[in-house]
Amino acid sequence: MTDTASGSISRRGLLRAFAATTLAAAPTYSNAAGFLRGGGDIRRLRMYSARTGERLDMIYWVEGQYIADALNEINHFMRDWRTNDVKQIDARTVDLMAAAHNLLDVSEPYMLISGYRCPKTNAMLRSRSSGVAKNSRHLRGQAADLRLASRSVNQMARAAQSCNAGGVGRYTGSNFVHMDCGPVRTWGS
Repeated sequence: MTDTASGSISRRGLLRAFAATTLAAAPTYSNAAGFLRGGGDIRRLRMYSARTGERLDMIYWVEGQYIADALNEINHFMRDWRTNDVKQIDARTVDLMAAAHNLLDVSEPYMLISGYRCPKTNAMLRSRSSGVAKNSRHLRGQAADLRLASRSVNQMARAAQSCNAGGVGRYTGSNFVHMDCGPVRTWGS
């Protein structure tokens, strides 16, 4: 929580401590119906990557403001793990992911299957599967493929759809849900 260069408390460290205290003191805010409309005081994202072994538990929004350092960490976490290419992840996708997670009322972090994909990775995946779009929103940092061990694909998809904030795809055979910040639409079974 200290800035190693100066030994002082960093703004990000202070915001994390404040937000964690707020979360513990007011857990009912995590399920606020107005979450995507700015009704929540904090927004938090929890994920892990089986590919890299990394974990993320990040409060990225406090009192109506995104925390730039937190979004940068999310960008890095959701990078193309095959090439380590990093792209800015659209905050609308992050908001959708966090809102759906809150609606599911779980403490388990998402498993990130796929976040940003560079063109080379997308082309390789496309050559192996007909389910990969040529102009995928993954290429623009606007999509994530996610899994929860404690919730079914249908439960996750229903939570994301209820946010009415983007595309939601069910991939039951592969056990993951696609969420993106594009037009509101659904697919899969």
